[in-house]
Amino acid sequence: MDKFDFKSVDSKWQRHWEEKKSFQVSEKSSRPKFYCLVMFPYPSGHIHMGHVRNYTIGDVIARYKIMNGFNVLHPIGWDAFGLPAENAAIQHNIDPEKWTYDNINHMRKQLKELGISYDWSREFATCSPEYYKWNQWFFIKMFERGLAYRKSAPVNWCPSCKTVLANEQAEHGQCWRCDSAVEEKELEQWFFKITEYAEELLDGHKMLKQGWPQEVITMQRNWIGKSIGAEVDFIIDKDIKIRVFTTRPDTLFGATFIVLAPEHPLLQSSSVSKNPAVKEYVEKTKKITKQQRILTGREKEGVFTGLSAVNPANNEKIPVYVADYVLMEYGTGAIMCVPAHDQRDYEFAKKYNLPIREVIKPVSDINQQEQVYEGEGIMVNSDEFNGLSSKEGGVKITEYLESKKSGIKKINYRLKDWLISRQRYWGTPIPVIYCDNCGILPVEEKDLPVTLPRGTTSGKFIETKCGKCGKKARRETDTMDTFVDSSWYYARYCDSGNNSAPFDRNRVDYWLPVDQYIGGIEHACMHLIYARFFHKVMRDLGLLKSDEPFTRLLTQGMVTLGGSAMSKSKGNIVEPDEVINKYGVDTTRIFMLFAAPPQKQLEWSSEAIEGCSRFINRVWRLAEKIKDDLSAERGQAEKHLKQKIHRTIKKVTDDIESEYQFNTAISAIMELVNEIYLYPNLGDETSKYAVKIVVILLSPFAPHLCEELRETLSLGRDVRWPEYDKTLIEDETSEIAVQINGKFRTIVVMPKDSSKDEVKNKIFSDTKLRTSFNKEMIKIIYVPNKLINFVLEK
Repeated sequence: MDKFDFKSVDSKWQRHWEEKKSFQVSEKSSRPKFYCLVMFPYPSGHIHMGHVRNYTIGDVIARYKIMNGFNVLHPIGWDAFGLPAENAAIQHNIDPEKWTYDNINHMRKQLKELGISYDWSREFATCSPEYYKWNQWFFIKMFERGLAYRKSAPVNWCPSCKTVLANEQAEHGQCWRCDSAVEEKELEQWFFKITEYAEELLDGHKMLKQGWPQEVITMQRNWIGKSIGAEVDFIIDKDIKIRVFTTRPDTLFGATFIVLAPEHPLLQSSSVSKNPAVKEYVEKTKKITKQQRILTGREKEGVFTGLSAVNPANNEKIPVYVADYVLMEYGTGAIMCVPAHDQRDYEFAKKYNLPIREVIKPVSDINQQEQVYEGEGIMVNSDEFNGLSSKEGGVKITEYLESKKSGIKKINYRLKDWLISRQRYWGTPIPVIYCDNCGILPVEEKDLPVTLPRGTTSGKFIETKCGKCGKKARRETDTMDTFVDSSWYYARYCDSGNNSAPFDRNRVDYWLPVDQYIGGIEHACMHLIYARFFHKVMRDLGLLKSDEPFTRLLTQGMVTLGGSAMSKSKGNIVEPDEVINKYGVDTTRIFMLFAAPPQKQLEWSSEAIEGCSRFINRVWRLAEKIKDDLSAERGQAEKHLKQKIHRTIKKVTDDIESEYQFNTAISAIMELVNEIYLYPNLGDETSKYAVKIVVILLSPFAPHLCEELRETLSLGRDVRWPEYDKTLIEDETSEIAVQINGKFRTIVVMPKDSSKDEVKNKIFSDTKLRTSFNKEMIKIIYVPNKLINFVLEK
């Protein structure tokens, strides 16, 4: 018993859980449900310490909820499509399917050796036709409703990955996967109309604010980017007008020029397209990525188009320029420029000697000296609108424009439709055929899944027949963005064996929404927005009833070594297998949970894991120390230990329930273990009860050790989470502040709920304090258990 034999104990209980199917659940339970989910892994071949941390966090929550009487669904699967498999196939001349499933088999073995409480009966891989058939089914349903469509569009192209990237995957001009510089190409692409749900995605944050980190909600709100303003028409002649979107209609009188995006259709008109300077500038812009074009510090430059347009506010003719800092994707691809109140416009106006007219006066003198005032204020130089506030003036000018049919109130979003086309093999085939006679048609549902071609069958894959006219047709060769796979997988877990539907309505409505979702904050503006969109589409298809997929979200921190995220290229990898072989699963888990709160970065420490190993062995030895029956007299030591037991139960419960502060919960258990070792009557009933509580409280954190100790101590299999006795967690004494004429003098410790006279007598018995009462006493103010104030004559 001196040293915990983790190798035999770990394997013993992992076999037991697997044989007994301990974590398989169904909807047929009288217990309340709890769905705990960690973002599923990509089968790269080996789990890393980041995986160990994520899955351990999820496991603690799941086991804790089981012990609290919940019917807990805790599934696992594989996000199996993607570039690494295809690149490996090309590099090593191996089938990507074989590479993927070999990796899954290895990683499954590793995960099972972590003892995670997964319901393995629900496992699936997204690269299986049984799963991606339903990706295709969802595509067809969206196509039928106008939510999936094809158009020619400039796209983000990664030359290294040789595929198109969504805007969210190409921030700052770099590929999210390989960091290569992103280029722009014009291609026919498939899109999901996520913008149809932009407002609901924003409104849904009200439901999520109690359970999601504010940082994630803020990131999503910024990404969706709702802007309220007006669209304004600037007339060139009776047949041509430029429509601009502005969030500041109150500044319309200060618009002194217009700038068009290089992609604006007006630049293709005969008069402008013949302008050699414009043509050259547009061609030059094509070689610059959008991310580079909108960089804040980049010098603004453009070309005069030769056109002029009329400002509808004052009938002034203003010049029209083309400049690359304006993007076609936002608003209308044209902006009215107010250089007195926009820094970019100011820089452009100064460079090209364009007029600068102030139309907003700051309310505060502090802003009077600013060269460019971008805030709200009082309107000036705006004719009959002078003197109005920016807010009121914006409304009045919009109404004025509407009355003249020169503009309308408008809401815009930064969010763009989700580009799902990928020019890769290892993904879900897009279920579309092209018929010269019938046009673009979705594959018939009876013909799903459209499976990936194997070997030399790619030519046969492309050639097909039109289901409508029977003539020759060709298949779409693009595959879907792999984020489609992960946008609804959480719902498939509810009914993963269903071959006739994505899932059963009754089952999915029982389990969803997910009660606790766990994953990295880097997914805030991709996966988490896409999944919310997909969930609302599934609801509108009548497949489920809930509005949001994830009630509560925990974004865990990275595992680092030497201050940097672990990576093979940096040579700072710590292999989980090596750590587990040396210390055991439970020690590894305790370190991961004790070293930092789940939301914070965790720095790997060899010294700290040694300390966790010593703690595990101290707990193990307690079972031996309390084997003998000892009858001891009740005394202060016993009373103190009982209080410590119940205060620890409360502390651990509160820490888990509030913000999953596992580190402080484990610290509290460690303190209780120390108290037990100091207890003089080890072996009596109180010490045995204390050890039992340690084992139960530690069970979610160190399940193998605690299962073994529950068996050794005959605690039974179905152990419930303990409740604390409120009478034993309260202090029996209280510290009372002593004041004279409201000024603090000292603290006295009294039995709880002492009377005013008892406190007064205790104070007067102190000779030092008594000398302070050298004047007549007027009254005594007493707040029980907190303070006593003696009011004396002055």
